[in-house]
Amino acid sequence: MNRLLPWPLLSLVLWLTWLGLNNTVHPAHLALGAGIAVLLPLAIGRFLPELPRLGHPLVMLRLLVTVLGDIVVANLQVARRILGPESALKSAFVLVPLDLRHPLGIATLAGIVTLTPGTVSADLSDDGGSLLVHALHVDDEARLVRTIKQRYEAPLRAIFP
Repeated sequence: MNRLLPWPLLSLVLWLTWLGLNNTVHPAHLALGAGIAVLLPLAIGRFLPELPRLGHPLVMLRLLVTVLGDIVVANLQVARRILGPESALKSAFVLVPLDLRHPLGIATLAGIVTLTPGTVSADLSDDGGSLLVHALHVDDEARLVRTIKQRYEAPLRAIFP
């Protein structure tokens, strides 16, 4: 089974994505999606990195809930700010020093920052020690750095040891 499905989660995601993009569960699409879901990971498997050992499933769940909640709140804040006067916006680039060293953890942090409306990951330093973040509105740079480190980086450090 491991030879046929070396990346079972990837295969499942590919199959479900195929069905979702085609918006059907017709038997032909079920079969074609399954074929793609089996063949694609086999074809690209040697190019995929080794799966990281993830720790603390409850921390992952709490992080997911935190991120989803922050996305909702940030959407409301961004809507309020962009509907207000443009002069009230104080956008800024903020350098966030990183304690996280796992490459996938850093990529996940950058993705979380970008998913949260009003912020975007702009650059990662060459040594991976800091993340440049652009924020739509910054009253206090230190508070933004603390928020990113406490809400996102700390759980990611537990997940990606």
